[in-house]
Amino acid sequence: MTAPRLRAAKFDEEMTLVEHLDELRNRIIASLAVLVVACGLCFWQNDLLLEIANKPLPGDRVPITFGVTEPFMTTLKISIYAGILIALPVLLYQGYAFLLPALKPTEKRVALPFLLLVPVLFIAGVVFCYFVVLTPALHFLLNFNESEFNTQVRAKDYYSFVSMLMLVMGLGFQIPIGILAACKLGVTNAEKLRRNRRYAIVLIVVLAALLPTLDPISLILESLPFYLLYELSILLAARWGRPAYDVSDEPAAEGL
Repeated sequence: MTAPRLRAAKFDEEMTLVEHLDELRNRIIASLAVLVVACGLCFWQNDLLLEIANKPLPGDRVPITFGVTEPFMTTLKISIYAGILIALPVLLYQGYAFLLPALKPTEKRVALPFLLLVPVLFIAGVVFCYFVVLTPALHFLLNFNESEFNTQVRAKDYYSFVSMLMLVMGLGFQIPIGILAACKLGVTNAEKLRRNRRYAIVLIVVLAALLPTLDPISLILESLPFYLLYELSILLAARWGRPAYDVSDEPAAEGL
């Protein structure tokens, strides 16, 4: 039996179909192993994890449960969410290493910075959501019409709300990656991005309004970083957004 293959293959390295499938299997196993370890670590430290998740709640509110299995299932769910976040860099690397043989050296130089930026921007979005957006959003929503309602926070709903909001903010922080990829494909460029800035602002506000918060404070707090990321994308596109393949790079045709 051959040893598991986890070394990233080189460009144009010849591999049989069986070797490709064997490598895919090994990388899936490695990814699942890392994910299980990360989720297990989060479940082991679930008291700390739940304390961090509950901290943005205003006042002395504590999430409540209504079922026999709900405390366990809710704890397990939030442990899985946190485990995925911790394992994300390894999962991205395993996918990148499997696709590496299909990339040319120039494409590899383009893909590697993207690979490094994706988890960094995602974690930045999650951190921004937790420290900047979540507390004022919860304060507004839970105190809205408080004299007319006896508002209680159900654990399952609260953790789903927090996880969804952090996920969306983490994905929203991928704006520079998407814009740079579009520039590399020749779909747009820095000049077009500057000219369409007003339309981008409208789109950003609309996208922020679709997030799981409807209060005006959260809308502003969510729209502002997206706009700043758009401006950052313009700067990155001007510096590194040249298409990977440019017609002007072709040698002049003979006889012209």
